[in-house]
Amino acid sequence: MNKKNLLNSVVVIVGAVIVFLGLNVGLGGIMTLGWQSSREFVSITDAATFHAQDSHIRFIGGVWFGVGAAFMIGGFAMRMFRSTLIILSALIAIAGLFRLSGMNTEVIFSAAIAPSLAFELVGFPLLAWWLMASGKRDAEVVKDESS
Repeated sequence: MNKKNLLNSVVVIVGAVIVFLGLNVGLGGIMTLGWQSSREFVSITDAATFHAQDSHIRFIGGVWFGVGAAFMIGGFAMRMFRSTLIILSALIAIAGLFRLSGMNTEVIFSAAIAPSLAFELVGFPLLAWWLMASGKRDAEVVKDESS
């Protein structure tokens, strides 16, 4: 498998994982569908507020699903989606920084969060770099072919 096919495969796999996570939250709301953990972690004390916040969380899950779909499509149409994938990777890294606003290092560095944080703050910037580097290689190939 060459570098280009490896990158495309990685992007599709990343997209599929994000779609999975988006569906879990988008269709399950705050309680999720339970695909990652037990659904028994919330007790509702104010039903009206819970349902309003649940709706907001479902929306965010839908956005996450859309981000995953963009990665999956981008894996098959890299030239057309490369810039979008770089921007999305940067946005995910920035969003990962927002986890730090919780100021609870026990949670942030726990087994439940640390792997996600590592992907967000290290993996996605590396993916953006790989996408940029592959774009430069593609541009050089096109330039050489047109000469």
